Amino acid sequence: MALNIKPLSDRVLIEPVAAETKTASGIFIPDTAKEKPQKGTVVAVGNGKKDEPITVKVGDSVLYGKYAGTELKLEGKDYLIMREEDILAII
Repeated sequence: MALNIKPLSDRVLIEPVAAETKTASGIFIPDTAKEKPQKGTVVAVGNGKKDEPITVKVGDSVLYGKYAGTELKLEGKDYLIMREEDILAII
């Protein structure tokens, strides 16, 4: 099922990974203590700026800043839309 959204300019749509519910040692993390994920998958990209083409592509796993982007909900899923410059690394 494809999304009906196309980011403009240098913006990127990212689907964040699910927050960890259990630590490596087996302790369950309550909802109030979960940290916001900083890792996700690129779902859609814009066309880029005139002098700067987009370097990420759909399907890339990326790391982004903790407070980067704007949260939105589409078709029951959570997404982030942010500028490409807010992406720290492709992993």
